[in-house]
Amino acid sequence: MKDEAGRLFVDSRGNGANIAETTAFMSGEKQILIFSDAGGTGRSYHADLNAVNRRRRSHYLLEAGWRADNAIQGLGRSHRTNQASAPVFRPVTTNVRGERRFISTIARRLDSLGALTRGQRQTGGNGIFDTKDNLESNYAEYALYELFKQIFQGRFAQVPLGTFEQMTGLSLTSHEGGMKIDLPPLRQFLNRLLALRIGMQNVIFERFELLLSQQIETARAAGVFEVGVETLRAERFSVESIEPVYTHSGTGSVTNYLKIERTQKNNIQTAAEAVEFATHHQGRLMTNSKYGYGAVSIPTHSLFDADGGVIPRVLLVRPQKQTRIPLDKLDDSTWKQVSTDEFVAVWSKEVDQLPKFTTDHIHLVTGILLPIWKVLPQQNSRVFRLQLSSGDKVLGRVVNAENIRAVAEQLGLRNKLLSPEELVSLVLNERYSEQLPGGVTMRCSLVASEKRIELVNALSLADRLVAVGCFTEIIQWKKRVFIPTNDKAPSIFAAVIEILG
Repeated sequence: MKDEAGRLFVDSRGNGANIAETTAFMSGEKQILIFSDAGGTGRSYHADLNAVNRRRRSHYLLEAGWRADNAIQGLGRSHRTNQASAPVFRPVTTNVRGERRFISTIARRLDSLGALTRGQRQTGGNGIFDTKDNLESNYAEYALYELFKQIFQGRFAQVPLGTFEQMTGLSLTSHEGGMKIDLPPLRQFLNRLLALRIGMQNVIFERFELLLSQQIETARAAGVFEVGVETLRAERFSVESIEPVYTHSGTGSVTNYLKIERTQKNNIQTAAEAVEFATHHQGRLMTNSKYGYGAVSIPTHSLFDADGGVIPRVLLVRPQKQTRIPLDKLDDSTWKQVSTDEFVAVWSKEVDQLPKFTTDHIHLVTGILLPIWKVLPQQNSRVFRLQLSSGDKVLGRVVNAENIRAVAEQLGLRNKLLSPEELVSLVLNERYSEQLPGGVTMRCSLVASEKRIELVNALSLADRLVAVGCFTEIIQWKKRVFIPTNDKAPSIFAAVIEILG
């Protein structure tokens, strides 16, 4: 504080000072309240309906640290039940890369605990928060191990092993001269990292972030990325069939298999939205001269090769999907940058041909799951919730269509087959192959860079198959049988099944 002469001095506060400050804030006498970790325990500063001060709180979070649980404890002081309005959380960061990462971790925990309303999630988004930003996950541990391995093997040129060990005091070298088995834990690494100079801190953390993104991207591509219970959303969910598959002898609890029809509205960007997106993200407008597609190319996180070299990549955003490809492959491909008018024409033509809605099926196992958990696919153990069109809510494991046949047989549903529409979609889009009666295999084959549905080992029935809509073609002196890939493919496949018996 300052005295009358303007000199600073320390004023000792009594034990009741904090309570008085809190009372003044809640009664509306003061509009600003500052509290630390100690003040964030057992106190309430929300817009209580019983308090005089019911104004909406703007909660600024300073020096959050990387412990999300501590920060959430403090944020919970201003967001509680019986309040006139929810607060707006405003985490404050500097240009230190590590600090921004810690804030992202806190935001992820807030989202998972439901501590932010819909508006606050949107406020917190803005390119800062992401649900995958979690330094308490296995993916972060894997990324740290890969970082240590790159440093030890000399694949991180900007941070030599000796320099890293000297700067951080963390030893990666064992007494035998190899890499340690018991490496420094993530928490210790983060604490030591924050003690480095900002420039070096950013260099190391940037590599760590890229490795973490690479781990998560790989997990997502493999369908094993865990984010807890997820909510499936669509325009409509309706149960096509339901059948009990297991009953627990002790409790009588039932496990059900549900085949659910899902109708989704396709989220298609207009050409104007795509151009605006490219302007906002410093993207390039591209078209594919071979296929007549349009895409917006924007920078994305890089990958690392086996030698620790950086592989720059770009994200190609198309009307309904996104693809990451290395920059050198983009330069050598048929994707070329074009003018705005040319891009708009190509993009608009593609959008006009896309359906407004898409209908598919979800295979859901719900009810008591632990007794049959080993029967279900182990590579993807995510749990989903959804609300049916009837209003009922369902929680359970989703089984991918390519696995449902094996699961159905183990659960005793031997007559439960995929529909022709599902099988055709799987074969074309997910390279799924189906063993049909008579030793015939249905698979996806590439002919002149075009996807086709091929019937392998079906030449003996070629004439009968052609009669129901299939066609044959001689390729490299060999006759092959195909099902057309148009909208008649499911009905033709159904006729093929009747012929094969």
